Amino acid sequence: MFPKKYPRVPLAAGLLLLLGAAANAADSVIPPTGVPPVPDARNLYSETAAGKLRPEVAADPERVYVPNLQSNDVIVIDPKTLKVVDRFKVGRGPQHIVPSWDMRTLWVTNNAENRNDGSLTPIDPRTGKPGKAVMVDDPYNMYFTPDGKSAIVVAEARKRLDFRDAKTMQPQYAIEVPGCPGINHAEFAIDSRWAIFTCEFNGTLAKIDLEQRKVMGYLKLQMPATRFKERPGAARARPGQVWEPGETELCSVDKGMPQDIRSSPDGSRFYVADMHADGVHVIDGAAFKQLGFIPTALGAHGLYPSRDGKQLYVINRGSHKIHGGKRGDGGVTVIDFATEKVVARWPVPGGGSPDMGNVSADGRWLWLGARFDHVVYRFDTSSGAVDRIKVGAEPHGLTVWPQPGRYSLGHTGNMR
Repeated sequence: MFPKKYPRVPLAAGLLLLLGAAANAADSVIPPTGVPPVPDARNLYSETAAGKLRPEVAADPERVYVPNLQSNDVIVIDPKTLKVVDRFKVGRGPQHIVPSWDMRTLWVTNNAENRNDGSLTPIDPRTGKPGKAVMVDDPYNMYFTPDGKSAIVVAEARKRLDFRDAKTMQPQYAIEVPGCPGINHAEFAIDSRWAIFTCEFNGTLAKIDLEQRKVMGYLKLQMPATRFKERPGAARARPGQVWEPGETELCSVDKGMPQDIRSSPDGSRFYVADMHADGVHVIDGAAFKQLGFIPTALGAHGLYPSRDGKQLYVINRGSHKIHGGKRGDGGVTVIDFATEKVVARWPVPGGGSPDMGNVSADGRWLWLGARFDHVVYRFDTSSGAVDRIKVGAEPHGLTVWPQPGRYSLGHTGNMR
């Protein structure tokens, strides 16, 4: 599973090392002033478990909010009935729906690609209704500083991170990231002092010092020797079939296409989904070096931890292409955090293009937009069974609401 140049520690010894590191981390995880404490240094997802909804969030109606990139609107789904209950227009090119740090606003990032009229549309999660848009340059994605003071607008086309007041969206300052074309997704250190962003168009990562407000360095991801072969029009898995990712080929590309990134529960490792490598790179976040690679399936794209913090759901879009076709060889690969082994594979019967989304508050369902198939998938996390709901044109980064957690770091619900 890992190339020879990435030697793996034997599992028993590796677990002892991880346990030792986590035990030491318990005494050393000291966030900056103003950042909420880390309740469990062995599991930074401890406060996002099922049953830990904040009272004011629990009163919000259960909804799935789906941004449709090409039809410039948001569709709202009632997850209990699987019915569309609302639809409203937003700005141009809605990419993601991002819960605010205080979890009282859902922001639609309308990046208006190749234009200058990007915007953020606020949605009130109490009513499910949109408010007046705020004009913002190139908001492809958005995160929040762990202290809740700033929104981080990921200006992808500008190679820039724009920091704005988390409530008013008034500009504060910017960090130029010139070595990161296609700056995209992010994950934060367990102590909240730095973050790692993925660079989609040159196969690197950028590490950002959030206190000193500067780039700490770049890391070029090393590609595996082989990847999965894309097979347009090939027969796809049927309901009940065991899903295998298919035949492999030599990996002839010299740079990856990194997408989502998430941390291990103890904060020691970061996992980076790569659409060109067809799996996740394993990164030592503190040392900022590559440790290994786990192959998953064609077009690895989104990453979501399970509600108990034990598993990582890897969303495979089913294509190496930015603009793929319908009914690709897409599905979900489940990785066990403790062993870094693939423990389950869930196909989209007949083929599909799962992309971004999140897990329901109770952990029973994984909701994902089907980027090229114009539907939303609901995966049963106990069996992998799939339901479909028709939505608008090119659904992208949907969010499920409400979600457990104390605060949101952004994206489609990176909660802590």
